[in-house]
Amino acid sequence: MAFDIDMIKGVYSNIEERVDKAREIVGKPLTLSEKILYSHLWDGNPTKAYVRGKDYVDFAPDRIACQDATAQMALLQFMQAGKDKVAVPTTVHCDHLIQAKEGAATDLRHANDVSSEVFNFLESVSNKYGIGFWKPGAGIIHQVVLENYAFPGGMMIGTDSHTVNAGGLGMVAVGVGGADAVDVMAGMAWELKFPKLIGVKLTGKLSGWTAPKDVILKVAEILTVKGGTGAIVEYFGPGATSMSCTGKGTICNMGAEIGATTSTFGYDESMERYLRSTDRADVADAANKVKEYLTADPEVYANPEQYFDQVIEINLSELGPLLNGPFTPDLSTEVGKDMTKKAQENDWPIKVEWGLIGSCTNSSYEDLSRASSIAQQALDKKLKTKAEFGINPGSEQVRYTAERDGILEVFEKLDAKIFTNACGPCIGQWARYKDPKNAPKNSIVHSFNRNFAKRADGNPNTHAFVASPELTAAIAIAGRLDFNPLTDKLINEDGEEVMLDEPTGWELPPKGFEVKDNGYLAPEEDGSHVQVEVKPDSERLQLLTPFEPLGDSITGAKLLIKAFGKCTTDHISMAGPWLRFRGHLDNIANNTLIGAVNAFNQKTNFVKNQLTGEYGGVPDVQREYKEAGIKSVVVGDHNYGEGSSREHAAMQPRHLGVAAVIVKSFARIHETNLKKQGMLGLTFDNENDYDLIEEDDTFNFLDLDQFAPDKQLTVEVVHSDGTKDTIKLNHTYNAAQIAWYKEGSALNLIKKQNA
Repeated sequence: MAFDIDMIKGVYSNIEERVDKAREIVGKPLTLSEKILYSHLWDGNPTKAYVRGKDYVDFAPDRIACQDATAQMALLQFMQAGKDKVAVPTTVHCDHLIQAKEGAATDLRHANDVSSEVFNFLESVSNKYGIGFWKPGAGIIHQVVLENYAFPGGMMIGTDSHTVNAGGLGMVAVGVGGADAVDVMAGMAWELKFPKLIGVKLTGKLSGWTAPKDVILKVAEILTVKGGTGAIVEYFGPGATSMSCTGKGTICNMGAEIGATTSTFGYDESMERYLRSTDRADVADAANKVKEYLTADPEVYANPEQYFDQVIEINLSELGPLLNGPFTPDLSTEVGKDMTKKAQENDWPIKVEWGLIGSCTNSSYEDLSRASSIAQQALDKKLKTKAEFGINPGSEQVRYTAERDGILEVFEKLDAKIFTNACGPCIGQWARYKDPKNAPKNSIVHSFNRNFAKRADGNPNTHAFVASPELTAAIAIAGRLDFNPLTDKLINEDGEEVMLDEPTGWELPPKGFEVKDNGYLAPEEDGSHVQVEVKPDSERLQLLTPFEPLGDSITGAKLLIKAFGKCTTDHISMAGPWLRFRGHLDNIANNTLIGAVNAFNQKTNFVKNQLTGEYGGVPDVQREYKEAGIKSVVVGDHNYGEGSSREHAAMQPRHLGVAAVIVKSFARIHETNLKKQGMLGLTFDNENDYDLIEEDDTFNFLDLDQFAPDKQLTVEVVHSDGTKDTIKLNHTYNAAQIAWYKEGSALNLIKKQNA
């Protein structure tokens, strides 16, 4: 039986009336995305048609999911909101703080030892406020959500950018910052700009070496890392319905890498099969009663150009296996000769040292079974694997079932390391090197979603390439980046030439799923007696102090850094070893922008201190400005804040005195996070004005007292020689968001309203 079945039935009881009303108001057939959006309006039944990409809309999500690294700050904020219990079903999943090193059992014991303070805090807060708690080792948040909580036609938000994985079960699931989650936990609306819609029509059918992963790798190539910004990507067509539910999840999961608000598929038979196999026949039965409301109207898919803002068509029968990377998830290369040529031209190491399978993107039973079919061939055909294997099962249910069915044993016979059911290398929690910064140049292939520099192992010289689990397995066996399993032969231990056969596997376990302990702890009905303690001298946790409003007169602000090129949330607030400080704002602030490249010297963590004229680390200089009572400004390039949903990338600069972030363009989640923390997130009206910013600049905001929706702001940039430039800046703040700014943060406003 499903969790929260009464809530799900409640959603379905309203969906017909609300969608019918929306169709009447909009005056045309609706996409699935629109049906879910209009049926989750905060005010209930629709009363107006919203303009895509322009109107801010209040929504009422059905549930919230938080992973342990982001849950700390989210729950520290919720503790200040003045509420006794969360307003909507919420879960916390301990998957980020488990480092991969020796193997599952040893690594889990180590994590429970070094992070016990954090795990105990999260468990006690969850118990106190009615939050479901998934213990360390229970699984990766997005796989656990897909197995237990996702349902067709629902809306959820999560404090991780890959929350979008639940689109594989027909949800609108969106990654947000913790402050957004706190709003909904506290019983308030969740605000989102009504998304644009991108339709992806899938024709043909996947076969051979081509996998669902290749679909999103191709879409990433087409749209690039920012092409989906502000849009929901809706997949449809015969190629979509022929695909497994977990395959759909993989595609939706990596939609975060194109900046999409979320991605989704219409309800179909593969979703029903998955629901029934994961003990949710009650959800399948309820969904079947309203199934025409859980996919787009027929007219939409028949003539998609009339209903989507953009339409892409991909013939799956013509799609081949792809490798994306290195250093960006949208650089796509076909296997074989194309990779040979690119690698030689760009000096990418051809030798592959590791093949990593798992993560929230590709850790389902189907993924592991197909990859193990390739691994089994290495055993049967007497092939000696050239690279090392690492495996991260998605959940304890997947791990237990895969072990029962002999899937993990195949990898173990190849000396693979079976890591904990957790994120591990995918998020930088991989103890691969003692000194990552000085580690050698090398290539790895993985089935993860992100491959930014230093992402997996902290080594800036690791060239990481993204592929399907089965292609990852094949390349790991061959040990070459340019190996093409469709055409290339390998020499076995007997000196014979052999080829790998096409992968095989099971959509769902033939004997059904099985698990002894899934790792879930239900909260007490009344948690008012539960005590939550945070030690004053803790290095891991710190109670929050509300931010003071920045005010309507910001003058004399100093340039902190002018970031050059790509500046992701990993550059602004690194993960890896820094994850241990995610619940302690002042400690983690010591990594603020240390990965950003200074445009004036092309170095990282080396900026000019305008008070002394000397150079120092970004957070060190920032702390000196703060001590002197001087606000600072960050300047950036395009798609600033690309990557994860971590609100630390906004809270840390705010904590250290950054008043404004001025860039050419923002990634969606990061822009919202800046607003939530009471900061100014602004864009150049003229992108070329980025070039006017000099190293010793001071900023005077001339008309901040007139801060209003749809009204530009003006900043006077004073250079060291006394000359000045006056620059126009754009923003997307509405009246409610300007209220956050004036109160100092969105949380300050919530506390004021709950007082």
